[in-house]
Amino acid sequence: MFQQVKVAVSGAQILFVAFGALVLVPLLTGLNPAMALLGAGLGTLLFQLCTGRQVPIFLGSSFAFIGPIIYSMQTWGQGATMFGLFFAGFMYFVFAAIVKWRGMALVNKLLPPVVIGPVIMIIGLSVAGAASNMAMGRAGGQQIMPYETSLLLAAISLATTIAVSIYARGMFKLVPILAGVTVGYIAAAFMGVVDFAKVANAPWFAAPVFHSPEVNWAAALFMLPVAIAPAIEHIGGVMAIGGVTGKDYTKTPGLHRTLAGDGLGVCVAGLIGGPPVTTYAEVTGAVMITRNFNPVVMTWAAIFAIAMAFFGKFNALLQSIPMPVMGGIMVLLFGTIASIGLKTLIEAKVDLMEPRNLVIISVVLTAGIGGLELKFGSFGLVGVGLCSVLALILNLILPGKSASHDGIVEGQDI
Repeated sequence: MFQQVKVAVSGAQILFVAFGALVLVPLLTGLNPAMALLGAGLGTLLFQLCTGRQVPIFLGSSFAFIGPIIYSMQTWGQGATMFGLFFAGFMYFVFAAIVKWRGMALVNKLLPPVVIGPVIMIIGLSVAGAASNMAMGRAGGQQIMPYETSLLLAAISLATTIAVSIYARGMFKLVPILAGVTVGYIAAAFMGVVDFAKVANAPWFAAPVFHSPEVNWAAALFMLPVAIAPAIEHIGGVMAIGGVTGKDYTKTPGLHRTLAGDGLGVCVAGLIGGPPVTTYAEVTGAVMITRNFNPVVMTWAAIFAIAMAFFGKFNALLQSIPMPVMGGIMVLLFGTIASIGLKTLIEAKVDLMEPRNLVIISVVLTAGIGGLELKFGSFGLVGVGLCSVLALILNLILPGKSASHDGIVEGQDI
């Protein structure tokens, strides 16, 4: 009995580590935080079902979809966005089939660092404007909150997040976002800019409100290529947790099964109105610190996440967080995502003096940051989706070392 309680407490601790990032995505995109909790819990349980509960991984909201969700919500509405997110999960099944068929060799050929690096950078940089506007208290071109108050709150939440990520030790180092939101919210409450009326009026227990998905193939095709980056991130996440536990999960239960499990979680989360899920580095860090490798811990974390989705007052509290508090954290968060893309290029020693590499990275960055849109009738590609397609095509058609064109310096195969 004592051992079971200990495992359950460890599960609660895992959810605490993942919580800040988990609820941040729906708060930034306009989705329901309760659905994010429900989607993370169900997604993790489905992942464990697909992998025979052998891998200690918890699936939480994916940052890669923030920009695309915002664009899709504004363009097609929530129902179509839900269908698009559901459809994005099928990209994981494609990767799972490729890995089962040909192993990682084909994946590495199609998606080398020169493709993945700039796409990850665009995931962060494409929404940098939204982060700055939220930090300044602006939305839709309107000043929603006083400028000076907004900047002060953004600075407090940003400074707290930075301080915790740099100076904290042990488990506290894994919760910088949660710390930033908490301190920023307390400061906002003292400054009188938090509306507690909705929290007071909310019921203690409330079933999450489901929104019906709406079949929209334009939204689906827009979201599909967005899933490339988090699918690759999943592979890195599985290898990372394997390095911590000393087991090779790419062989047992197999990378194709972990990808399929993650994809199933993405499909379900999107279908119920939550953001797509992905592996969390914070959770891997927590596993490394606690040395608790039991996958049952993640089962308890999932159960607690599902239970929290039904606490009405708690979800009303989350939705009462002032916009500048979130904006301050976004300034760091989106820059961090872009930095990961840059790190991918540096670690792979991608040679920017090679015209081939320079062309791929330059086109992707300019198209992504500039908001280039490709339209075919009612269907359009923009942002991360367009950048993923451009990077893939350029990587396939541009010549490698063995080819040259009219005396132009030869490219490089990555």
